[in-house]
Amino acid sequence: MRITGYRTLKTIQEWGRPVGDANGVFPDGVTTVPITVVETDEGINGIGLGPHVEIDKIFPAIEGEDPRAVSTLYDRMLRQTFKAGHGGLVFGTIGALDTALWDIKAQLAGEPLWRLLGGRDRRVPAYASGLDIGLTDDELVAEYEVYAGYGLRAAKLKGGLDIERDRHRLGLVREVLTEAGHGRRPGLMLDVNEAWSRKQAVRHVAELERTLDLIWIEEPVRRWDAEGLAAVGRGVRASIATGENLTGLEQYRPLIAAGAVDIVQTAAVWGVTHFLRVAALAHAHDLPVSPIGNIPVGLLHAATSVPNHLVSELQDLRPPVGIGLDLHIEDGAFVLGDSPGLGVRVDEVAIAAVGHHPDGPAADSPNVRPERAGNRLLAVAEPPATAVPVGVEALLVDAVGSPNDVAPCGTEPVRADSTTGPRLVG
Repeated sequence: MRITGYRTLKTIQEWGRPVGDANGVFPDGVTTVPITVVETDEGINGIGLGPHVEIDKIFPAIEGEDPRAVSTLYDRMLRQTFKAGHGGLVFGTIGALDTALWDIKAQLAGEPLWRLLGGRDRRVPAYASGLDIGLTDDELVAEYEVYAGYGLRAAKLKGGLDIERDRHRLGLVREVLTEAGHGRRPGLMLDVNEAWSRKQAVRHVAELERTLDLIWIEEPVRRWDAEGLAAVGRGVRASIATGENLTGLEQYRPLIAAGAVDIVQTAAVWGVTHFLRVAALAHAHDLPVSPIGNIPVGLLHAATSVPNHLVSELQDLRPPVGIGLDLHIEDGAFVLGDSPGLGVRVDEVAIAAVGHHPDGPAADSPNVRPERAGNRLLAVAEPPATAVPVGVEALLVDAVGSPNDVAPCGTEPVRADSTTGPRLVG
């Protein structure tokens, strides 16, 4: 079998609500989702969800090769970008191609990727993450009531602009999850997307910790600031989570060496091989890993095979337009199916009907760092955008069905290690 070509597509995610973080908000709740399709001479195609920036320069590294040699082809792609470097969206392109190759390899084996990689349990623990900084209080509560209906008992909120508002919103979600869990204490996390300085981070988190128990604070300072992240970690009780924007093992090493990270994260778009290598590095230092991203399907499969997976991020309960996924949400976990490969189906007719969506980020989008980020003296007076009232619960439930209507995934073996290893909440 040989790799013969590729195609690129682009669809959209319709969130049905404003989504964003401390850096900005998409008020219409519509984001783009790039797709890469890798073709072979035997008619088996692989799907990678992620960027395709500079793909014409990277693809020659794998063209004509046997797609089953995934790990060595991954290194060939890294070498292909040697002079310019493999950071940023280029790393995402490599990740999308890598994920597509894993998809092909598992399809050839006639197995779901989680089984091919050595996973035993198809269930992947999840936490709710609504990209929710632009929502009103009522919308926030309604959104997390939907997540709670699917058994999720841990949540990560977006914040970092006003610590009093962050405390209030975390309290609202704590009440929702506590009630859904019949009084059991839920797990809470806060992601500020690099919005603070070192001292601000210690002050603000310490203030929150007077009344709240945070599992982790995510990206409290700049992603590469090993000394700063370590200083924040020493000054607060919460764990420090970071890694979603790091590209390559060389960027993780100084953070781990400095004791700057407690929860090692990887982004869904960076690819399966990268995740497996980061997980091994983290495991060697007794650190847990946690994938993030809206469509983490490739990393969900990979997470079943590593010993130090803690929890994976669940954002929208619906897939992008024209994308079908062989998985569902049940009892607070992603439940992977038995379709060979990733279990991703692409409806190109539906995607073509989407039409054009602007590519470039607006100045106030979450993808552009604000001029005053890290240099704000006082709290921001208003959220980044005024939320447009939407029927959050109706939108989400109509898309995936009632929480009580989820089909069972079948009988699974009882895990002998169910009381050991990384755990998020009791």
